[in-house]
Amino acid sequence: MEVRTRFAPSPTGYLHLGGLRTALYTYLFAKKYGGKFILRIEDTDQEREVPGAVDLIYKSLRSAGLDYDEGPDVGGDYGPYIQTQRRDLYPKYAWELVERGGAYPCFCTREDIDAARKEAEAKGETYKYDKRCMHIPLEEAKRRIAAGEPYVIRQNVPTTGKASFDDILYGHVEVDCDTLDDNVLIKADGLPTYNFANVIDDHLMHITHVMRGTEYLSSAPKYNLLYEAFGWTPPIYVHLPVVMKDASRKLSKRYGDPSFEDLLEMGYLKDAIINFIALLGWSPKDTDNEFFTLDELVKAFDEHGLNKSPSIFDMTKLTWFNAEYMRKLPFETYYEKALPWLCKALDPEKFDLRRLAELLQSRTEVLNRLPEMVDFLAAMPDYDVALYTHKKMKTNPEVAVKALELAKPVLEGISDWSEASLHDAVMAAIPESGMKNGQVLWPLRIAITGRESTPGGAFEMAYLLGKDETLRRLDASLEKLKNA
Repeated sequence: MEVRTRFAPSPTGYLHLGGLRTALYTYLFAKKYGGKFILRIEDTDQEREVPGAVDLIYKSLRSAGLDYDEGPDVGGDYGPYIQTQRRDLYPKYAWELVERGGAYPCFCTREDIDAARKEAEAKGETYKYDKRCMHIPLEEAKRRIAAGEPYVIRQNVPTTGKASFDDILYGHVEVDCDTLDDNVLIKADGLPTYNFANVIDDHLMHITHVMRGTEYLSSAPKYNLLYEAFGWTPPIYVHLPVVMKDASRKLSKRYGDPSFEDLLEMGYLKDAIINFIALLGWSPKDTDNEFFTLDELVKAFDEHGLNKSPSIFDMTKLTWFNAEYMRKLPFETYYEKALPWLCKALDPEKFDLRRLAELLQSRTEVLNRLPEMVDFLAAMPDYDVALYTHKKMKTNPEVAVKALELAKPVLEGISDWSEASLHDAVMAAIPESGMKNGQVLWPLRIAITGRESTPGGAFEMAYLLGKDETLRRLDASLEKLKNA
């Protein structure tokens, strides 16, 4: 059979990282076996839908490189791929299930249900619907419906026996039917609940494998009871462990955890994010390699390498991954990505940003950190003269004064303001002073940047600043030192 998987998000906001990982694994599984990856939008919960969220889902999946073979905006043989556009399908199947004895109309009001729930809670019991409406003769139920009485359709879960399902990670799972509730399948507004639409659509779209979070483990037995009631073959399940912020909390936008789009906007590379997300809950076999392109992930992916344990999303590890990817980028690609960020801090008419980017690439962890790494070039920051003290370089403020007074006339005499000329002139003057290289170069860099750490050394920074600005800053630092 052809492998057919689906990613079926609800349009309730940004694509969070747990959802992205589910989409990635679903994509990798389909492509690993030469199958189809389908996108379906599950929007039956209209109250929670966020305007624009559907377009964000399309954008995020395309940004991630997870191109779907069928979906709302690409078409396919089993559309529509948005559930509210399929709403006329579900009542038909719900009534078929009623005729088969697998469901029944229910006329209980919300007030009836709330009262029964409170009564159960008062007794310390877990509430379950008591099937009272199941005993209404079907012809009477149909007359009441025809008369306009509000109703829902509930699943008729057996009161005895076992409900079970098979999962690639969890094996064969069974629960007692008497622990399950008669959930609503069709709501009073005529729309299906998530659980019912999910089953109908997976069957009609010929979905063979379903990957989803472990939060759906408890629902899977009820899904399979529906498949059995229809006489359909259920898909093969893979329930994935959750992605955690830490040992006690799931990732959540509510707590400020980033979405995939947030990470892209911060300047994380798409390939780095995808690579990192793939390793949150999956371990490649027979290799210690951690770096994979998307195509390499398809080849390496093995569902039996998935873990049952929750995974911790570590921003520090992601940032390390991103830095490694930055270093491996072709320079032109890096420069194209870095330029907009550099322009946030520096006037491209005044600075050689291409040269600056060459100095920055090996130091870049995340693109949004670039402005703060270079803003000292636009305006000299205030700094503490304690920066001049460096034990390894054997410098202190007194040595710094001597070093700057040595460098100043040398710099003033340079007409060809290039890195090579700066290097040759200053390095030639140092031996005659009796000072060591570091005793001159460390104070010189501090004097013109005000920073302990810069993308390059004194000569690169002086070149980028230009002769006039370099000398102006050097004079100001000399005065600062003498006053101190």
